[in-house]
Amino acid sequence: MDSKDKLRVIISGGGTGGHIFPAISIAGALKAANPETEILFVGAAGRMEMEKVPAAGYRIEGLPIAGLRRSLRPAAILANLALPWRLLSSIRRAGRIIDEFKPDVAVGVGGYASAPLLWAASRRRIPCLIQEQNGFAGLTNRLLGRRVQSICVAYEGMEKFFPAEHIVLTGNPIRSDIHPYTEADREEGCRFYGFSPATRHLLVVGGSLGAGTLNEAMKGWIAAGCPGGEGVEVLWQCGKYYKAGVDAFMADRDCPGVRYSDFIARMDLAYAWADVVISRSGASSISEICAAAKAAVFVPSPNVAEDHQTHNAMALVRRDAALMVRDAEASERLLPIALGLIGDHAKIASIEKNALAMALPGAAGAIVDEIYKLV
Repeated sequence: MDSKDKLRVIISGGGTGGHIFPAISIAGALKAANPETEILFVGAAGRMEMEKVPAAGYRIEGLPIAGLRRSLRPAAILANLALPWRLLSSIRRAGRIIDEFKPDVAVGVGGYASAPLLWAASRRRIPCLIQEQNGFAGLTNRLLGRRVQSICVAYEGMEKFFPAEHIVLTGNPIRSDIHPYTEADREEGCRFYGFSPATRHLLVVGGSLGAGTLNEAMKGWIAAGCPGGEGVEVLWQCGKYYKAGVDAFMADRDCPGVRYSDFIARMDLAYAWADVVISRSGASSISEICAAAKAAVFVPSPNVAEDHQTHNAMALVRRDAALMVRDAEASERLLPIALGLIGDHAKIASIEKNALAMALPGAAGAIVDEIYKLV
């Protein structure tokens, strides 16, 4: 991308890694376009972005906004009663942040923190762009869709959610070290994780917080003696929330072919090492797996708005670019299906080819180009 003018940009959103890491990728692309560009993040106070964004080297301001809690417990009811006050307070706070920072453009990446910020920015006639990662648009972005000038999406057919004239197909920003891997990369991954290059490799990854269903499926398989796992080694990311329980489960079990951790820092080498990936079907995970050209078995989370992870996974399944197992069926079907796939070299090659065809590389740069068009 050619050198561009210096800008002042606010990026808002967060709540999960699926929102935060694309936002950080966009920020990195903005800095690559012009290192003097000034970037301010705005997130929800107390959420993951308040830690991850400063760790990436960017300043962030927090809003008192919170999401609706879907529970009838007294604490949840009281929290929901406070939501109108939190929303009004967040809009006022967002307005003050905008007035002080004076951005040239505001960018929303989804999550409830982006709603008050982009609402306040659009009221001040500041150009606004939103990035929708999923195949089924989230509520916040659907509400903002008619107030912004550009909507960057990762899937075709998003006209049912947004004005067609504002939609740009860019893909989802991902980490720059995710790409199709060579045999040399696979060998480096084997050395890094201490596995044999002569075996088949299964990567089980539940996202930044872990996934209870994937962990229970793994525990059931291990308790049954790892049937069908001959000649297969497993790298299992269980998540920080579940780590203590997995520690207790694995304490008296001898499973030399299974290694687990709460977090995988070198996802590039994990993808390079893996022959098959088991994953939730969040937008960022799908985009990375397509860019890495990996055969995956997706287990959509049932605990997300509008079941958007199923929509994400089905976009690949319909093109023979992935397999899918329903969450409710994972305990019985997930490992047998994944292990059946791992031994089918021709099927893996076909899925890898189709997944790579769905990848949209350079998404962060394409979004930056759209940002500059607005200003």
